[in-house]
Amino acid sequence: MHIDILTVLPELLESPFQHSIMKRAQEKGLLTLKVHPLRKWAVNEYGQVDDYQYGGGAGMVMMCEPLAKAIEELSKERKPARPAGGYDEIIYLTPDGEKLDQKIANTLSLNENLLLICGHYKGIDERIREHFVTT
Repeated sequence: MHIDILTVLPELLESPFQHSIMKRAQEKGLLTLKVHPLRKWAVNEYGQVDDYQYGGGAGMVMMCEPLAKAIEELSKERKPARPAGGYDEIIYLTPDGEKLDQKIANTLSLNENLLLICGHYKGIDERIREHFVTT
């Protein structure tokens, strides 16, 4: 299985994946895991990946452009797990999502390629959820 993780703060995630079950799975060749800094696909030289919510409201959301560019570029790097290629699932990790339980974990373990989008802001642009996110 291969897992790509898109995040604004990759340094927060690197350490947990270097220990315990995740470390053993990687050492046995059962798992490859890459954490990608979303700012690599930023819209300007300042590394901007967030914007105000359309229509106003408190809090910032992740911009559509960096996320779309990142997903499209990373999808091309994945070996096609199915005729359409790319990822089996693209999952946006959010508090308003489905709670991860053993049944979901078992289902996800059958996939070859996963992309996880880690939200750090109030949310992501809804166009990303409609166009790319599968879960």
